[in-house]
Amino acid sequence: MSQPSVVLATASYDHTIRFWEAKSGRCYRTIQYPESQVNRLEITPDKRFLAAAGNPHIRLFDVNSNSPQPVMSYDSHTNNVMAVGFQCDGNWMYSGSEDGTVKIWDLRAPGCQREYESRAAVNTVVLHPNQTELISGDQNGNIRVWDLTANSCSCELVPEVDTSVRSLTVMWDGSMVVAANNRGTCYVWRLLRGTQTMTNFEPLHKLQAHDGYILKCLLSPELCEPNRYLATASSDHTVKIWNVDGFTLEKTLEGHQRWVWDCVFSVDGAFLITASSDSTARLWSMSSGEEMKIYRGHQKATVCCALHDGTEP
Repeated sequence: MSQPSVVLATASYDHTIRFWEAKSGRCYRTIQYPESQVNRLEITPDKRFLAAAGNPHIRLFDVNSNSPQPVMSYDSHTNNVMAVGFQCDGNWMYSGSEDGTVKIWDLRAPGCQREYESRAAVNTVVLHPNQTELISGDQNGNIRVWDLTANSCSCELVPEVDTSVRSLTVMWDGSMVVAANNRGTCYVWRLLRGTQTMTNFEPLHKLQAHDGYILKCLLSPELCEPNRYLATASSDHTVKIWNVDGFTLEKTLEGHQRWVWDCVFSVDGAFLITASSDSTARLWSMSSGEEMKIYRGHQKATVCCALHDGTEP
C-alpha cells in the first residue's frame, strides 16, 4: 500500500476500527477489534502506526499494511485505557487509564518504563508542548502535572470538587490549558513558566459551554494562527467553536443526532472531524460551519477519531 497523505481513522462500539478516504468518504480498510471497545485512537507523528486504546491493552497497528493483526501490544494497564498519545519524535507513548495510572512506554523497547499514580480513574492526559510535562485529569476532578524530568507530580489543581474532568487540551505554544468537565464547564488557565521549569496555572476564564457533558475539548493547531479556537464536543449533540480571544461563541456545528464523543482539527485548523453515537463521523468546514462529508459504515456508536494530514517530522 502506498502511504496515504491523510490518515483518518475511527473506532466504534461495533468492535471495528475503520480507515477512510477523507475527501470521498470511502472506507478502505476495516480492522476487527473483538476483545474490547476502543476508547481512543492516536496516529504516530511519522504516520506509520495507529494506537488503539482498549480495555486494558493498547494495540499498535501498521497504517500502511492490510494486516488485521497489531504489530505490538502494550499490556500493563488493568482497566480501560482512556488516553493515549505520542512524544513529538515518536520515541515514546503515554497513556492514562481507569486503573488510576498514567504510564510512559518506550516504543523501541517492550514494557512500561514509568508509572504515575493518580489515585482515581484517569479520563484524559495531554503532553505539554515542552515534551517534559504530562497533564492528567481524573474522575474525582483532579488535574495533575507530572514533571518527567523530576519524575514527580509538580502541581495539583481541583477546579470543581467531585466533578469529573473529561478532557484536557493545551495550546500549541504552551500558553494556555483548558479542562472540560461533566457539567458542561470549561476552566481556562494561562500557563506561566516559573523560575524553575515548573508550569504555573493562572486562572483566566470559566466558560459555561454546554448544558450537558463536555466529552472532548480541543484547542486549534499552530497553522490556524492568527485565529485561535476552542472546540467543545457535547452530549447535547453539538460541537461549539469558541474564539479564544474573549471566549465568544463563533459557531455551533449541528447535524449529529446523538452524543458527540470526539473531535480533531486538520493540521491547518480549516476543518474539524467529529465522532458521534449516531454511528457516523463527520467533516466540517471551520469557515462556514457546514458539514462537508459524512463517514458512514460503523454499526454502532462511533466514539473516537484520529487524523494526521500534516507532514511527517
